[in-house]
Amino acid sequence: NDNSIRTSLRQVLQVATRKMDEKTPLIIKPTSRTSNARLYLAVFSAVLGNFNFGYALVYPSPVIPQLKNSDNPQLRMDTEQIAWFGSIFTLGAAAGGLGAMLLNDLIGRKLSIMVSAVPSTVGYILMGGAQATWMLHLGRFLTGIAGGMTAASIPVYISEISHPKVRGALGSCPQITAVFGALSLYVLGLVVPWQWLAVVGEIPALLMLLLLCFMPNSPRYLIICGKQEQACKALEFLRGPDSDFMTEFNRIELSISSQGRIRWSDLTTAFYYKPILISIVMRFLQQMTGITPILVYLEPIFHKTDVFLYDAALVGAIRLLSVVIAASLMDKAGRKALLYTSGFLMFLATLTMNMYSHTTPCPSGNLTGTVLPTDLIAQQGEAAFNTITLIPLISTMVFIFGYALGWGPITWLLMSEILPLGARGVASGLCVGVSWLTAFVLSHVFIHVVETYGLFVPFLFFSVVCVVNIIFTAVCVPETRNRSLEEIENYFRTGRSFTIIDT
Repeated sequence: NDNSIRTSLRQVLQVATRKMDEKTPLIIKPTSRTSNARLYLAVFSAVLGNFNFGYALVYPSPVIPQLKNSDNPQLRMDTEQIAWFGSIFTLGAAAGGLGAMLLNDLIGRKLSIMVSAVPSTVGYILMGGAQATWMLHLGRFLTGIAGGMTAASIPVYISEISHPKVRGALGSCPQITAVFGALSLYVLGLVVPWQWLAVVGEIPALLMLLLLCFMPNSPRYLIICGKQEQACKALEFLRGPDSDFMTEFNRIELSISSQGRIRWSDLTTAFYYKPILISIVMRFLQQMTGITPILVYLEPIFHKTDVFLYDAALVGAIRLLSVVIAASLMDKAGRKALLYTSGFLMFLATLTMNMYSHTTPCPSGNLTGTVLPTDLIAQQGEAAFNTITLIPLISTMVFIFGYALGWGPITWLLMSEILPLGARGVASGLCVGVSWLTAFVLSHVFIHVVETYGLFVPFLFFSVVCVVNIIFTAVCVPETRNRSLEEIENYFRTGRSFTIIDT
């Protein structure tokens, strides 16, 4: 009958299947392999903007002594003009950061970075051909705008194109290249006239513009814009054709679709206001440590504390070494451990500098009354070396090392990691705006406070801020090591878990 025939056929098929399984070799599906070569190239192309940022930030350090003694009376600056020359960059950076709030979401992260090359190049042209102080100030303001735009856009771009295994190290690249840019300026300032320093500054901005033409936009930004096909191609370019980029694409798309468009009422939820407040306060505290005025006025500070002139370049080298160490430890030691270490080292350094400047008589004259490098070298060659001047040198090195180990790179990295994707473009610009407005006030006030009260007052203030930084890290900062951006967002959504909840 039919039932017996079906049973017999089923038995025959089972036997045949077993025989085939015994003879058929085991086929192992090749595992996906992620290639980072193109990702590294994209990151390198972007962080050239940070190199330019670091270069432009410390431009006044070797230039102020030359302008103070310029043969051209139209370029000679008094104390107030020098204060503006040092601080107006940060005012431009605040404007650039606020402008990036709109550009990041309007034209994308990559194009925002590319646009920054325009004010940067124009600013350097103005300073290189300056015939009056207003050209110098305008040039500094324009390079500041470019710096603010890159500071708001590049960390976000890098975090969105990176995968969790390398995001910590790559997230340190903006700080590393900014430090390398500052070191390059310090070294070139020893041998190159100030006009040619401005000409050299145009090179990294133009190179960045050229390379980014061939790099993809952020896949997350493309998905938000509804360009799924372009986002998929961007991920394939960044991860390699043999990688499992489709799984990552689906995870990003799921995370974005679960958020929807942000409304003003959403800012009252912990998912939005907690990471935004943490990012803003961290950028504020980062500047309150005094890093910007110390870097901008490094050579004048060293002259006031009787430290040898070339040690400004040495401090720049120490700063570069420390950010490289931080990059190697970022995904091993964790973000919070490095922030604790950074805050403690900066506290010790600023406290030591405060005690030294309060108890040790400094050279007469004001902070801006510096002499030309050749004159200073001649003066120091005639004077006997005083070992006590090693104290401010070592203290500054420890401060720079501590800052670059934690509060320098990690503040940039955490901002790009913890900000929710729906508000990342606007919030990152707001963070940069707050940061550089704070830096402007500190840089402008610093020089007047030193002239009135001496170095010990600002350094005492900076040491107190470092203690506040340590407490804030313990209470408010989450550990994001080895977490995807989607897991970090879920942490703020649930308040307790780094696990992605599939719906």
